[in-house]
Amino acid sequence: MENAKKLNQIFETISWGAFFVLWGFTLLFPSLPNAIGTIGIGLILISMNIARSRNGLPVSVFTMTLGILAVLLGSLELVLPYFNISFEIPYFAVLLIVFGGSLITRQLKESRN
Repeated sequence: MENAKKLNQIFETISWGAFFVLWGFTLLFPSLPNAIGTIGIGLILISMNIARSRNGLPVSVFTMTLGILAVLLGSLELVLPYFNISFEIPYFAVLLIVFGGSLITRQLKESRN
């Protein structure tokens, strides 16, 4: 149990480090599309869960869902202009809704048990 906690802490620390590096790059290069940061965050979250899974740790459905959603929304933001579709994706608002919904759903499931 202690080994699993330590391993999970390592994965989380590496993920936070990757997040800050990504954030730094997006600040250094403001010409990068915002979608790059969104996709990057999604890939970090998905990668953390893949590492957890490969090491026998439980995958966080919450962070995996956020990661997939971030990659999808960021990809849409990158691709839509090439199809001459001017649609602004309020991805932060969508992420907040998913985050809140996940918290509510998780609590309701735990309350039933």
